[in-house]
Amino acid sequence: MSRARADEEEYWHSSKFRAFTFDDDDDELSQLKESKRAVNSLRDIVDDDDDDDLERVSWSGEPVGSISWSIKETASSSTSSLEGRDSSLQKGSSSYAAFPKQVSSYSLSSLFKGRNKLPSFQSLSDVFSDTGVKNYAPELRRPKTEYKDYSSDWSPKDTVRRMQRGKVCSLERFRSLQDKLVLLDEAVAGHDGNVITAVLIFLKRTLRREILFRELEVRQVALCHLIHFLKETGEQKLLLDLLRFLDRTEEVALSQYREHLNIQDVEKRREFLKVCIGLPFSAEDTSHIQDHYTLLERQIIIEANDRHLETAGQSEIFRKYPRKASILNMPLVTTLFYSCFYHYTEAEGTFSSPTNLKKTFKIPDKQYVLTALAARAKLRAWDDVDALFTTKNWLGYTKKKAPIGFHRVVEILQRNNAPVQVLQEYVRLVEDVETRLNLATKYKCHDVVIETYRDLKDRIQLTAYKCKVERGSAEEEKINSILNNMQIRWKN
Repeated sequence: MSRARADEEEYWHSSKFRAFTFDDDDDELSQLKESKRAVNSLRDIVDDDDDDDLERVSWSGEPVGSISWSIKETASSSTSSLEGRDSSLQKGSSSYAAFPKQVSSYSLSSLFKGRNKLPSFQSLSDVFSDTGVKNYAPELRRPKTEYKDYSSDWSPKDTVRRMQRGKVCSLERFRSLQDKLVLLDEAVAGHDGNVITAVLIFLKRTLRREILFRELEVRQVALCHLIHFLKETGEQKLLLDLLRFLDRTEEVALSQYREHLNIQDVEKRREFLKVCIGLPFSAEDTSHIQDHYTLLERQIIIEANDRHLETAGQSEIFRKYPRKASILNMPLVTTLFYSCFYHYTEAEGTFSSPTNLKKTFKIPDKQYVLTALAARAKLRAWDDVDALFTTKNWLGYTKKKAPIGFHRVVEILQRNNAPVQVLQEYVRLVEDVETRLNLATKYKCHDVVIETYRDLKDRIQLTAYKCKVERGSAEEEKINSILNNMQIRWKN
């Protein structure tokens, strides 16, 4: 210890500064030598044992604070100033040979100092934005919470919650059947249809059909989701297998019947419908399938006959009103309208007769009258419209009767631009007085309004309505005649 204390005293009392000389190279070299001696003298002063517990490692792999690290740190900061003058030094000089060369490793201090060639000190942001330094900087690791997004340690409950928030989750980690079923139960408990569907897609892909069907049989919510999903995506084979497993024979038959929508050829569709009649439908559904087959069969016959008449030009109605579309695969109501438009007067024995269609398919009176009225009014066949509502009693008296209500008859006639005289005739038949007045006022059936106020003996309303008719018209004269009639007992 006495020797170390003596060396320390000698170091502090010695001076490393020399007098100024014009020989820059020698002066700078001597400063480097003096710096080296100063560093070497620290070996006897510094006690390495004291730093064992606080040993740090630099990026070059050497302990930070050690003697070798200090020498390299000092040399790396000093040698850069001599970068352009190394060639002027003599290679054979012993002092130069003993001096360490520039170290390629980067220490913490060199990182924060920046590049040595810069004349001034750089800020911290400049240092980290520098390309050369950035290449040697260590990569900053992401927080563990971010890596957890892609980890495989999420429980089924946490996975469902993350899926509900729109996070990316991998379901492949759920390998056992028990884990998959727990995941499905958690998804159902979350009441989120998208999550339930996503889990079902995963189970459909990773489980055998028998196992999947067996487990879904006791999970009705998930089962309904899967059935709806298969219907929407058109996975007909898997849907039929599932329904057969559940012993839902009627649903199996309906799913098979639905396939007719994908058949474009009319003859093939007819044959397919004929086969569907024998499927295990309920009694009501079997009747509907039978009607569908019969209707398509009728449409094929009507279409072939009308196409021939239209092409040959043998029918006046086809020449005056050319067909805009084919009747094939049309609904029953559309077929009835077509028949009332083009074949209204045909005998009941023909397939295209409206009365034949009504009888064959048991069309209700209301539906038949509405459809026939719309077709004949479009053709402005007012006589047919009148005959549609005229009935005879057993005494031979005739009266008008409408199963749909005459207020609806008036609306349909008005939409087809019926004359005022035709409208007035049916407005008068509306039983409700308020409805009759509203319709007559709306469609300007003046005679009906005047007669209704006269029957109500409402002098005030009749006088007020006189201002709404044209001056000097027949309606005004009619109102004046009624007002001057002394035999009417007015209520006001």
